[in-house]
Amino acid sequence: MKKILILLPVLVFALCFTSCVSKKDLEKCQAELNDCRNSSKDLMGKYMEAKEDLAAARSEVSGLKSRNEELKNNNETLRSSYESLQGSLDQSLQSNTQTSVNISKLVDEINASNAFIKRLVEAKSKSDSLNMALTNKLTRSLNTEEMKEVDVQVLKGVVYISLADNMLYKLGSYEINERAEETLSKIAKIIMDYEDYDVLIEGNTDDLPISRPNIRNNWDLSCLRASSVVQYLQKKYGVDPKRLTAGGRGEFNPIAKNDTEKGRQRNRRTQIIITPKLDQFMDLIDKAPEGEAK
Repeated sequence: MKKILILLPVLVFALCFTSCVSKKDLEKCQAELNDCRNSSKDLMGKYMEAKEDLAAARSEVSGLKSRNEELKNNNETLRSSYESLQGSLDQSLQSNTQTSVNISKLVDEINASNAFIKRLVEAKSKSDSLNMALTNKLTRSLNTEEMKEVDVQVLKGVVYISLADNMLYKLGSYEINERAEETLSKIAKIIMDYEDYDVLIEGNTDDLPISRPNIRNNWDLSCLRASSVVQYLQKKYGVDPKRLTAGGRGEFNPIAKNDTEKGRQRNRRTQIIITPKLDQFMDLIDKAPEGEAK
């Protein structure tokens, strides 16, 4: 652009001095020179304007590059945050799944425990009903005189029939007397009717010492008396011996003080204890939920 501005006056000067031109041509050349100058000014203005636009564009490009780098960095940060959140979400989902499994397992254990408790309650209700029926049936079968010397109770699901020694045995002996036959026959009938029950015969004495040729002490006497009742029920009335157990507690299970005759008389007794078979309850325990055994 500068070269053009320099060459134009030189050209005009050369034309003026190398040839003869008219005034009209000279004016024309002057006008063209002015036009060239104006054009050059316009071109210079456009050049400067273009230069400014170029500088602005370069500045904008630089700004865009910086913004692009900033966006890239932000994108990396967002990507890192996303991956972190995704990991937390996956871990949370896994934890929730495990929690759901644990809750489900707990619900199953609770349901199993409830079912087990229900079976126990049903078994106890059935046992209580049978015990009451057994007790009512036995008391109705005893006459007024027998009821004076026979005590029937139900304690904790077990039926206790307590018989005074003077109605069962000969004085100071373990042999069954004739008077006991009718009462034992009624008790034997009840025992035979309730086949799912076991029977424990338990002898008890007062604390007065005893000494006989074949009886060393009250332990011996209580055991021999229980054994006599067991054998009587088996041989006389056909009670299955597998259901029978004989045991003695001597003077060590008193229900009254031994300092009076009345108290000692109460302590001299034989108890017939009728209980549901133990293996039935063991079966229930075996069927207990696994969580109960832990």
